[in-house]
Amino acid sequence: MPPKRTAPKRAPQLPPIPAPPERRRFRQRLLTWYQRHGRDLPWRKTDDPYHILVSEIMLQQTQVDRVLPKYAEWLEKFPSLHALADAPEQEVTTTWYPLGYNIRPRRLQSIAREAVERYDGQLPSDEETLLSFKGIGAYTAGAIRSFAFRERAAILDTNVARVLFRLFVGRGEPKSHAMTKHLWTISEALVPYRHVFDFNQALMDFGAMVCTARQPKCLVCPMAKSCRSYPFTPERS
Repeated sequence: MPPKRTAPKRAPQLPPIPAPPERRRFRQRLLTWYQRHGRDLPWRKTDDPYHILVSEIMLQQTQVDRVLPKYAEWLEKFPSLHALADAPEQEVTTTWYPLGYNIRPRRLQSIAREAVERYDGQLPSDEETLLSFKGIGAYTAGAIRSFAFRERAAILDTNVARVLFRLFVGRGEPKSHAMTKHLWTISEALVPYRHVFDFNQALMDFGAMVCTARQPKCLVCPMAKSCRSYPFTPERS
């Protein structure tokens, strides 16, 4: 007998993008929570694109409490893209210590030198040009656009992806390429036309403070009633 053929496995169907009423409820609840619980961080008190860039690069794989003193020291020593571009590379690397992942200060200086050479020491605001810099990816470009230029731009870092996955998906494989793409689509749909700065900052705080990786605070979560992962179980996150 010929071998029995098996049907090819179908990729799991992705859930629909949240409908407009669900988006509005989520935005309202998130922004209300942020007004009461949002963290007081120095990079939230500036719209300087360079300062935003420094904070975002420093916060990659590094906790906020370790970044805070280094952020202030870095900007005191390298207050502008021009200053960073002109600095000796060894001084840049030494100033970064002990944050680790030492490719990051070199990446920052490379961005600074390109900005000085091509854009008179300024970071542009449009997505395509930001993405042309080596070291600026989709998340960092979205952060710069929404935090520095107050443009409507989505973000998706680890915290945000976890929040959106638990709230709006709740099943499947959160780290697949298809799921990452889907979460970007959800993030883009959720971004409001007003209060973009607060909304994106709130998303990150919510992931860091409530919808945490291992022990989320589901009992006090304002999203619990509509969360597709509630009650949280590790196997579904």
